[in-house]
Amino acid sequence: MTDHPKRDNASPRAANQRGAARLAAVQALYQMDVGRASLEDTLAQFGAFHLGREIEGEQYLPADADFFRQIVSGVAKHQLEIDPSVDKALSEGWPIERVDATLRAILRAAAFELLRRRDIPAKVVITEYVDVARAFYEDDASGLVNAALDAIARTAGSDLA
Repeated sequence: MTDHPKRDNASPRAANQRGAARLAAVQALYQMDVGRASLEDTLAQFGAFHLGREIEGEQYLPADADFFRQIVSGVAKHQLEIDPSVDKALSEGWPIERVDATLRAILRAAAFELLRRRDIPAKVVITEYVDVARAFYEDDASGLVNAALDAIARTAGSDLA
């Protein structure tokens, strides 16, 4: 598993700066989880080297750097609230710690937005993170992400209409 998403050049989809920030936040959270990098080091590294730049021949879209920092910092600050919410949304017997590190990063970032960023419509958050899951996985991981985020949003009382 790499911390870079797969590229599908056959069907490029325009991404906005917040979408690019979400993707970068997932990559940063993955790095913090697997590499045990500190929040400060991760934010500095991504700010200097990843957001909107070319890395290993891949051009990354310009990202909303402030939104990126809000997500990554928010997950770090509220992880004790986020992880139990994700655990409840996953199948019984599959706590967040048993989930692949990339999926864990996706679910944590999205749960942060659903639980703490009530100014962003839940449907937008869910759609964006399902798209992030599709960027990394070819299998049914996007379905798992969709179902888990829908459950978190409903538990949080979000309007999904």
